[in-house]
Amino acid sequence: MLRILVLHGPNLNLLGSREQSIYGTMSLETIDSSLRRLGEELGAELVIRQSNHEGELVTWIQEARRDCQGIIINPAAYTHTSIAIRDALAAVDLPTVEVHLSNIYRRETFRQQSYVSGVAVAQVSGFGPSGYLLALRGLCEYVTKPLPIGSKPEPSPAVRSR
Repeated sequence: MLRILVLHGPNLNLLGSREQSIYGTMSLETIDSSLRRLGEELGAELVIRQSNHEGELVTWIQEARRDCQGIIINPAAYTHTSIAIRDALAAVDLPTVEVHLSNIYRRETFRQQSYVSGVAVAQVSGFGPSGYLLALRGLCEYVTKPLPIGSKPEPSPAVRSR
């Protein structure tokens, strides 16, 4: 069974009540419940954690190399500031998907820089809470059938038969 670490960064514990026009009304607990259900369907055990502290996130990333096959991370504000999180992800060398509820490239200029994207296999941005589910599906497929960088994925059998 795959084991995936899901990390939520600072202020994400306030989802549902914080800046609803940007982040929506869904709580982090609801997002986590949806992730767990999908994880069960996909045969993935999820370790889900949230912290407002950079060092704690770094420690969890480092610990993941012992027993996880991938990481999904919404670094939140640390996306734009944390070289420590970027370096931890690079050091553990686990496939990582970066998630953002809002499209960071349509926001303030300072939010358009991601230190994490350079060490992630993918980024999902702007799909709201569904972005986490997209990230989990994509990461599970990537971990079980990795593609060489620069290659194009084969269409699924359903697409090929059209």
